[in-house]
Amino acid sequence: MGGDVRMLTKVPLYLAPMSGVTDLPFRLLARECGADFTITEFTSSAAISRDVADSWVRLESDDREKPFIPQIFGGVKDEMVETVQLLQGKADIIDLNFGCPATKVTRTCAGAALMGMPDDLVEMAEACVNASEVPISAKLRLGTGKGANNVVEICQRLEGVGVTQLCVHGRTLKQGYSGEANWQEIAEVVRGVSIPVIANGDIINAKNAAQCLEITGAAGLMIGRGAIGRPMIFNQIKQDLDWVESPPPWQKDISSNIWDCAEQIERDFLVRSWAWDRYIELCKETVGFQAKWLMRHAVSFTKGLPGAREARKAMMSDRSPEALAASVHKYLQNEYKSLLK
Repeated sequence: MGGDVRMLTKVPLYLAPMSGVTDLPFRLLARECGADFTITEFTSSAAISRDVADSWVRLESDDREKPFIPQIFGGVKDEMVETVQLLQGKADIIDLNFGCPATKVTRTCAGAALMGMPDDLVEMAEACVNASEVPISAKLRLGTGKGANNVVEICQRLEGVGVTQLCVHGRTLKQGYSGEANWQEIAEVVRGVSIPVIANGDIINAKNAAQCLEITGAAGLMIGRGAIGRPMIFNQIKQDLDWVESPPPWQKDISSNIWDCAEQIERDFLVRSWAWDRYIELCKETVGFQAKWLMRHAVSFTKGLPGAREARKAMMSDRSPEALAASVHKYLQNEYKSLLK
């Protein structure tokens, strides 16, 4: 990579839609930590069109999240269209999932499986565009991994039917999340269409964010697994690339005397403690404690820290939401204090 990464033109950063991760409180936390756009968990059009209550919980939003971007998936065109219609007046943009590799999704001919049925994919997208008064975007993979990748052709066709923005994950359906993301193929999509293309895959810090931008020329970057348990990644990338001048939100609540004297591991605890406490506050302000999300975040917010494995065993002794929230807070605070001794 040539040149100074800090000379790169600023582009928006997106929090990727992730099942069991991107609940409303986490999305709001990511916004506070520098994400420019957030997207809901991918939600089944079949469940929404049949008014399954649990699915509507995934589509809760808040004025602080504007624009609100729900992502939907499905293998039946009429169900996708009906869901788009139900989201009118709620969504600012609706994102269509043609990229999920999970078996539970692809076995219904949805998600990335539709990359192997390009005519059906484009027909579904066109019907959704025609049914919507708000913009329709789409997230895709490079292909199925069987035969030549077809993402460039599909993206050109999606542009032709009125899709306004694309996000491409640089792997195939067959790859899942293994191997390296192919940013060069994302670059081919960028060159092949005139609408914005967001690059996704293997972006975990400022250095490779800059590399991805240099290779792809993308209009934005989407961060998925790199943000799990680390919503602060958005601000950290922006700080390192000189894209933001104001201090990160956690430094407003952490004494400068403490921060300036802290070693890196101590800072990790300080930031994760701040982020966990803020996540809990946002839960209380919005949808309340949701057991599945809370458990997933309790693991991810503590992952990789000293003593975390043993601490998680203690956390699981009482799985009530209030006890789990308090247990994570206690671990982060006590372990940080033990580092100071």
